[in-house]
Amino acid sequence: MTGLIGVVGGAVLDSLAEPCRLLVARRTAPPQFAGMWEFPGGKVESGETGEQALHRELLEELGVSVRLGAELVNGSAGGWPLNERATMRVWFAELLDGDPRPLQDHDELRWINLRNRAEVIGLPWIPADLPIVEALLDRLQVSDSTAVSAL
Repeated sequence: MTGLIGVVGGAVLDSLAEPCRLLVARRTAPPQFAGMWEFPGGKVESGETGEQALHRELLEELGVSVRLGAELVNGSAGGWPLNERATMRVWFAELLDGDPRPLQDHDELRWINLRNRAEVIGLPWIPADLPIVEALLDRLQVSDSTAVSAL
């Protein structure tokens, strides 16, 4: 798993303590992913930690500062596989400052209700993000019409 591109994503919640909503972003490019939903974030630059990269990316893409919570791990040190060249690490986060706006790479942001698993899974996600979404819902113990448990 060496030599892979490191990517970070933010599972931005309305609250780390009592999450009810998740902020998702709709891609504008590349063409095969345009119109699909994803976790906001991006590539880790040389010399950055994953956490530093996520703070930078969320500020650049959405104009927000966040408090990071736990990482959503999948058992692999490299993170969630995106393709044969890249993996993504995802952290739970909540807004500290700023009003989220689609500044780069996205044309729409949406808060989705975590209490409705079918609605969350029903969005047209980028295929590599869907297993992460399912793991997030499992971690938060989301089933249809049930309350979300705390992290």
